[in-house]
Amino acid sequence: MNRIARVLIVLAGIMGADGVILAAASAHQADASRLGAASSMLLFHACAVLATVALAERGLIHARIGLTAATGFVIAAAFFAGDLTLRQYAGHGLFPMAAPTGGTLLIASWLALAVAAAWPKRN
Repeated sequence: MNRIARVLIVLAGIMGADGVILAAASAHQADASRLGAASSMLLFHACAVLATVALAERGLIHARIGLTAATGFVIAAAFFAGDLTLRQYAGHGLFPMAAPTGGTLLIASWLALAVAAAWPKRN
């Protein structure tokens, strides 16, 4: 397994832990509705990162494009969840248009994963 794949697996673990923390916070705090969406975003995309890395490592998808998609999942989910979390606790966002930027990057990453699956494997 290459170094990038290992880093992505570690980041997926951190994303999953953060997702559980935000889910607990949304369940135990009054008026924490934004944290539920951030939690779901992190948990879902942590699983997507793990699956994408596994598919790339097994040669079922184009590895470079697949790992690029997984990296996009990590960055985009951080933008999206970070923006929603800051809005909940600090009253301001990560940066202007952070959540829409994260959402757009998520769409691009999912499309990159589709390309990675369709790309012919070179032997």
